[in-house]
Amino acid sequence: MGKASQRKGRTAELELCSLLNQNGFTVRPGNALSFGKEPDIIGIENIHAEVKRCETVRLSAWMKQASSDAEKFNDGLPVIFHRRSREEWLCTMRLSDWIKLYSKER
Repeated sequence: MGKASQRKGRTAELELCSLLNQNGFTVRPGNALSFGKEPDIIGIENIHAEVKRCETVRLSAWMKQASSDAEKFNDGLPVIFHRRSREEWLCTMRLSDWIKLYSKER
């Protein structure tokens, strides 16, 4: 990954952390120089956050990465937080995980 792409990714992580903190979540970005040794964002209970700031949306590949990393870090259900330029943040997760979170029978 090139330096410009790394910088763009880090900026996205910082931007999302700021938005989440403004909305009552206590989160922080992972270490910028951890090279995969820390999650993108730390502190969302039961959620493994994968942050993507990209014009080309590749949800299947990103979910594969998020699922693998969620198992590696054992920090929760995989969720992809993503946005394209001049668009709002979105979050994508598997329906089966959404049901686990919001089922009335929990």
